[in-house]
Amino acid sequence: MEATAVELMSLVVTGLSIASILLLVALGLAIIYGVTGVINLAHGELVMIGAYCAWALQSFFGIGLLASLPLIFLATALLGWIIDRVVIRHLYNRPLDTILATWGIGVMAQQAVRLLAGGELRYVEMPEAMNHPVSVLGVEIPIFRIFILGLAVALFGLTWFLIFRTSLGLKLRAITQSREIASCFGINSNRIYGLTFAYGAGLAGLAGAVVSPLKSVAPEMGTTYVVDAFMVVVLGGVESLVGSVASAFIIGQSSSAVAFYANDTIAKALVLLFIVILIRFRPQGLFAAKVRS
Repeated sequence: MEATAVELMSLVVTGLSIASILLLVALGLAIIYGVTGVINLAHGELVMIGAYCAWALQSFFGIGLLASLPLIFLATALLGWIIDRVVIRHLYNRPLDTILATWGIGVMAQQAVRLLAGGELRYVEMPEAMNHPVSVLGVEIPIFRIFILGLAVALFGLTWFLIFRTSLGLKLRAITQSREIASCFGINSNRIYGLTFAYGAGLAGLAGAVVSPLKSVAPEMGTTYVVDAFMVVVLGGVESLVGSVASAFIIGQSSSAVAFYANDTIAKALVLLFIVILIRFRPQGLFAAKVRS
């Protein structure tokens, strides 16, 4: 295989790796906003809490990363449900208030973790079985990266199934179209909103746990992820799951290509510039969002 072909394959693989992480982080945010209309600025802190849960379970209880994923999903989902019940449910249809409230929750979460776990960097060990690469068309691909890609695809499939093939999803879509009319048919919108927020928070926690072996775990790590997640959701269309997949792929491949010829900083700046220009001419994103009543 020629060197140029290997380089091209390496770029594609790197782009898919970036896209899978972006999709994992953004999926929960897209679900929460698409259903409840809440712009959750604490989403990055939920990612951070998931990463710290992985570290704590591994360090204090000896539970490996893979075995801890269901526990982390349940823990962060429960936390999301509590946040919705205590704070967010009282602020629906008040976007500025929810932005301020979730920002405050995120700040408090950072400080709480800093007090409980300290401010120094923490590290999560990668599963031993996934700590070596495999060769695909001449390119060495870490097995853990393949696992992340597979997990992102699986979670997207599960989310799509829940929304479009279950009675809960039918109620969810009815509320998205018109909360008032859905209530007339006996649908408890507050309950659906709480479950949606919990599910989105659980996905954020899973994303944090999965990326923890790749990045240092720190109280402020969520800030970067929430910016990336918003880029994916806004570019794809705030209520489109397919749009989130497409935008994650576009951003991932674009970042990989630019970083190959320049560096990561320039890549992120140029991708952000592209998104700003696109939103200027197509504010609804790549996929038109549904009209909320």
